[in-house]
Amino acid sequence: MNITQTAISLNVPDVAASASFAKTHFGFEEAMSAEGFVSLQHPDAPNLIFLQTGLQTFRPQGIAGSAGQGTLLVFVVADIDAEFARIATSARVITPPETEPWGERYCQFADPNGLVWQLVQWV
Repeated sequence: MNITQTAISLNVPDVAASASFAKTHFGFEEAMSAEGFVSLQHPDAPNLIFLQTGLQTFRPQGIAGSAGQGTLLVFVVADIDAEFARIATSARVITPPETEPWGERYCQFADPNGLVWQLVQWV
């Protein structure tokens, strides 16, 4: 198998809100969009796709609910404290920077759809 690209696709009630959050705080850029759909790209991360919850084209229909509960979008960064200071001024903080005993330093933010965006730095 030769995988040439990776994407994460998430159903959300407000596609524009999650896309704006990703662009504003994480540096993603819009690659393409249509009604109920946006695909974002970033040079250092998998593509993110946000789909409007309830799209008739979503398959399988049995799992067409919103993403959110139990979902973490995690990105490893070089300076978590600087990124936290930058993002916390305009995003809802879920967890301020904490360091786990095994060396994972992390913080978390929520976007307008309730998706949790986590930054990690290994110390």
